[in-house]
Amino acid sequence: MLDDVEAVVLVGGKGTRLRPLTLSAPKPMLPTAGVPFLAHLLSRIQAAGVRRVVLGTSYLAETFSDFFGDGSAMGLELEYVVETEPLGTGGGIRNVFKYLSAPDVLVFNGDVLCGTDLTAVVDTHRRTKADATLHLVRVQDPRAFGCVPTDEDGRVTAFLEKTEDPPTDQINAGCYVFRREVIESIPEGRPVSVERETFPDMLEAGARVSGHVDAAYWRDLGTPLDLVKGSADLVRGVAPSDALPGPTGESLLLEGATVDDSARVFGGTTVGRGVKIGKGARVDGSMLFDGAVVEDNARVVNSVVGTGARVEESAALYDAVIGDRAVVGAHCELRHGMRIWPDVVLPPHGLRFSPDV
Repeated sequence: MLDDVEAVVLVGGKGTRLRPLTLSAPKPMLPTAGVPFLAHLLSRIQAAGVRRVVLGTSYLAETFSDFFGDGSAMGLELEYVVETEPLGTGGGIRNVFKYLSAPDVLVFNGDVLCGTDLTAVVDTHRRTKADATLHLVRVQDPRAFGCVPTDEDGRVTAFLEKTEDPPTDQINAGCYVFRREVIESIPEGRPVSVERETFPDMLEAGARVSGHVDAAYWRDLGTPLDLVKGSADLVRGVAPSDALPGPTGESLLLEGATVDDSARVFGGTTVGRGVKIGKGARVDGSMLFDGAVVEDNARVVNSVVGTGARVEESAALYDAVIGDRAVVGAHCELRHGMRIWPDVVLPPHGLRFSPDV
């Protein structure tokens, strides 16, 4: 148990390409498998035995405190520290330094879904007597990420930018362990990137930076498709969480949702409060926000349907995002990541990709 470790979660960013279409909340507060995404991360931290968590916030900071309060409902002690201007990852960590007292501090990016064993990460940090330790995951295609090679002793040797010919499949997973003294050494009061400044400077100075490498579940929720897939993995139990508001399975139905007996809802779909799904509809691996309606014989696959939006009879969505209160008219067909803005109304037969026969 990590009761002698504190945690920092950086949740200050505005960034998500889903936010303008559906919600005004920061990405870590977007409903994901029925609760704000941040609740899943906090549940993992609590399950590892950490009791005190500092949230470094900036954009809509009150959203976090209004929902989580002092953290006691989750068995945590939460402290909120607000950035008055964007400070980057390293600057955000330095900004919370005076609120920390534990010798070792776990730091998380607040928009990453991960199933790693946090106790094992801290054990690697302590066993190697590291100044800082990074959780590294192996991915099938590392070209889209910066790479972090390690030597035979698990010591990080470099931080490499994206390349078409990466020398390793190991990437930074957005979870770190720092000695408290290292956090104090980060420059104060200005933007700092841990990836481009803090860690490379530590290597140059001869500090011990260790890598904890595993193949645990990991997903960066930076795009709508990643958010949908991450939510589905939580519902199905592929990604671990103690915050799921119901049992794992093919679907998660929240209060007041109704599904016709002839409809099929599967693939880790979240069906929000008051959602209605009609006869013969098929909903696969999607997120239906509160009050949405999917009418008879409609198809919704790997898509987001915003609050109060309507998918009319025999319409089809594949990898689409439908904004709040928008209407997709009967027999429309949307594919390939299409976005429909809030309150937009597509007329029946107004848009199709497949030829009519």
